[in-house]
Amino acid sequence: MAIPRFYSPDRLSSGARLALAEQAARHAAKVLRLREGDELILFDGTGGEYPAHIAEIGKHQVTAQVGAHVARECEAPLHITLAQAISAGDKMDFTLQKATELGIAQIQPLASERSVVRLSGERADKRVGHWQGVVISACEQCGRNRIPPVAPIRQFNDWLGSGFAGLRLMLSPDAALSLRDLPKPEQPLTLLIGPEGGFSEIETATAHHAKFIPVKLGTRILRTETAALAALAAIQALWGDY
Repeated sequence: MAIPRFYSPDRLSSGARLALAEQAARHAAKVLRLREGDELILFDGTGGEYPAHIAEIGKHQVTAQVGAHVARECEAPLHITLAQAISAGDKMDFTLQKATELGIAQIQPLASERSVVRLSGERADKRVGHWQGVVISACEQCGRNRIPPVAPIRQFNDWLGSGFAGLRLMLSPDAALSLRDLPKPEQPLTLLIGPEGGFSEIETATAHHAKFIPVKLGTRILRTETAALAALAAIQALWGDY
C-alpha cells in the first residue's frame, strides 16, 4: 500500500511532534486503521514534504513525529487558472477535484447569468471552504505539495473587469480555433468555462472584449464538467508535462 499523505494546516518543521488535524486523524485511525509506528507523508502547502510516523494514537488525537524535509515537487510547468462558472450538485466538486489532479494552479468560481446555483453571503463562504477541502483532499491523493487556492466567488462581469495577465482562453463550441491552432504560451494561462447552459450572448461578447480567445474541443458539445477536464488534459498534453 502506498504511504498515506496528509495535509497539515500548521507549518511543519523537521523533528517536530504534532497532532494531526481532526479530519486527518480520523481518516488515519478509523478508515486506514493505521497503528503507532506506521509511516506517513505530511505537507503544509508551502512546498516539499516531510516523511513522518505515527508516534501515538489516543482517544481524541493522533500524534505524528516529523522527519527531515524533502524538496519534492510535481507542479505543472504551465501556470493555469481555471475560471469555472458554478455548476450544480456534485459537478463542481468533481470538476475541482479532477482539475487539481490535472495540475491547475488556482481556481476562480464564477456566478454567471445561466448558473443554476446561486450563492451569496455565508452560504457562499461555506461553499468556497468546502471546495478548498475538496482541493486539499485531491492534493493528498495525487501527490501535490502545493495547494491551489479557491478564490471567493465573483460575479462574471465584475471578474472580467478586474484585468488579466497572460493568455486568455474561453471554450466555445462555435469557435473557429482549436487548442492545437495556438502557439505554446510563454506566460500564465486563464481558462474560462461556462455553466450548464453556456454563457449568454452578452457574456460571450464581454469576454471577447476582454481579449478571451474562443477555442473549441472537436465537433461535439461537452458538458461543463467534461469540457473543463478535457481542455486541461489537452493543454497539459500540448504544452505541459504530459
